Amino acid sequence: MFDAFRAIVVRDLVLAMRRKSDVFSTLFFFVIVVSLFPLGIGPEMNTLRLIAPGVVWVAALLASMLALERLFAADHDDGTLEQMLLAPQPLFILVLGKVAAHWLATGLPLVLMAPLLGLQYDLSVDALTILLYSLLLGTPALSLIGAIGAALTIGLRGGGVLVSLLVLPLCIPVLIFGAGAVEANVSGLGERGHIFMLGALLVLSLLLAPLATAAALRVSAE
Repeated sequence: MFDAFRAIVVRDLVLAMRRKSDVFSTLFFFVIVVSLFPLGIGPEMNTLRLIAPGVVWVAALLASMLALERLFAADHDDGTLEQMLLAPQPLFILVLGKVAAHWLATGLPLVLMAPLLGLQYDLSVDALTILLYSLLLGTPALSLIGAIGAALTIGLRGGGVLVSLLVLPLCIPVLIFGAGAVEANVSGLGERGHIFMLGALLVLSLLLAPLATAAALRVSAE
């Protein structure tokens, strides 16, 4: 099973590197959204520090939504999805490999870019560190949850809009605790509780989301 997982990850990463425009469009969207708020609000540092956690997390959530529609679409079009359903390996392992590749191609660049963008909001080093940790825990959960919506909307017209409508309500707890961790650090209240909750949400997503996505893929394939 590990060999199948690794093969799926390597395959999807190679395909992502061949479609660099898709990867860069997600990253550019994130950078532009985060950078527009300081320009629109002005140089008031207290206000910028106050809104920074919410702005960065909402931008990361919306950017992750851009790439979800393509998570299974190409495999559905070329018949790879049918081969995955017939493979001897458990389908949830293959799904987990695809989600891991999706996060490495789209989520990890956002995580690495976020501390640099946070400098625009005059965040301290501690706040930037907590922002990095919260995104490292939260963005994989967003990809896992988003995979369920992507699997349910395969082949549907306007699938991108439907994915957003299905996934965004489920991602609200991740958004609340992710932004809350940075906000708690900035206000001096302590961020450990929020970080622990993000870790719990990630573990819960790892346990349940691949199984739900596999079931959704079987329903969509029929």
